[in-house]
Amino acid sequence: QVQLVESGGGLVQAGGSLRLSCAASGRTFSNYAMGWFRQAPGKEREFVAHISRNGDSELYADSVKGRFTISRDNAKNTVYLQMNLLKPEDTAVYHCARARGLIPATYEAAFDSWGQGTQVTVSS
Repeated sequence: QVQLVESGGGLVQAGGSLRLSCAASGRTFSNYAMGWFRQAPGKEREFVAHISRNGDSELYADSVKGRFTISRDNAKNTVYLQMNLLKPEDTAVYHCARARGLIPATYEAAFDSWGQGTQVTVSS
């Protein structure tokens, strides 16, 4: 079973930026597409972004399109989420996840391994 560990969260003012990282264990990282989800207090977990296994295809939620960028470095077994122009409504715990298959998906059941998450708080 792969282990996923997120880092890079924190407190930032509205309009600021953060870069999240997710380090994966094991030697098969490049075989899997990856995604980011987030869960705000009192809300269900929602899809944020997806990246193909070789990084040539990306998919974003409408709420973050144009502000967030997902990327990966297969040599480092790491996936990133660059977040710019942050808004208070981006406040949430952000989780990375490993996809089961290769077709881009936005629902939780399409992912089989999850990290514990990193807190992002955006103040107004």
